[in-house]
Amino acid sequence: MKIYTKTGDDGTTGLQGNNRVSKDNPRIIAYGTIDEANATLGIALSYELDKDVAILCNLIQNELFIVGADLSNIDLHDEKNRVSDEMILNLEKNIDNYEKELSPLTNFILPGGNIIAAQIHHVRTIIRRAETCIVVLSQQEKINQNCIKYVNRLSDLFFVLGRVLNKRSGQKDIIWKV
Repeated sequence: MKIYTKTGDDGTTGLQGNNRVSKDNPRIIAYGTIDEANATLGIALSYELDKDVAILCNLIQNELFIVGADLSNIDLHDEKNRVSDEMILNLEKNIDNYEKELSPLTNFILPGGNIIAAQIHHVRTIIRRAETCIVVLSQQEKINQNCIKYVNRLSDLFFVLGRVLNKRSGQKDIIWKV
């Protein structure tokens, strides 16, 4: 099977169920931004991460494929590859566990620190943009609302992970100064 099909040469692409839409469709933009976040997370995983963070990030990469599959399927009765309540609860559990390592925030902090934490913050910003794209899509079409909840929690998790990775390496939070 060849990787190229030539079916997209007219500016359209296929969704699940053989539905074709323009490549600038909000659905394509939404799951394309999820794909971008996943690729950027892959860069972060190419660094030597703490084992617990690497395991979690590998899980998230797989879950981001579920988010993309969910967004590419307009048939909400089809329950295959859907973002679940359990996925969201798992993110919340991880946020709570990692926050225990951190002191409470008293200031806004800037993204950065060591290279790994900075890369995790980069993933977080792409997830935030993906969330915006998914909200735009949800205003035009019905979607699984768990997609919005999942990416909202996911950006929170990456914020916390960025702080944790900095702390574990001895790097202090970078305080925003006005």
